Amino acid sequence: MSGLKILVVEDSFLVALDLSDELTDAGCDVVGPAPSVKQALEQIDGVELDGAVLDVNLHGERSFPLAEHLATRDVPFVFLTGYDSSTIFPEQFRDSPRLSKPVETRQLIEAVSRFGERKH
Repeated sequence: MSGLKILVVEDSFLVALDLSDELTDAGCDVVGPAPSVKQALEQIDGVELDGAVLDVNLHGERSFPLAEHLATRDVPFVFLTGYDSSTIFPEQFRDSPRLSKPVETRQLIEAVSRFGERKH
């Protein structure tokens, strides 16, 4: 996972800090964290990403437009969600990888390590 550029989008400052620290400790180069879709788009403009960790609910805003943007760039992502129901997910993201909050470090690292496997 060393050197993977991973975008973190999370609106809770402390959770964002934890995610960033866990990914940095695992050798990733963290982009962000960004608390909104708009800020995430600004931070990734011109940046080559290897993957992204997206909180679904960002202060009432959904991260799905960002997921669509990443998908068009062939950037893999995993959703973080406190929702059990898949019905809040648009059809194209129903089968996307997701982790339930609070996420365990091991699960986060496993999910992100799959992004690196795509590079090889």
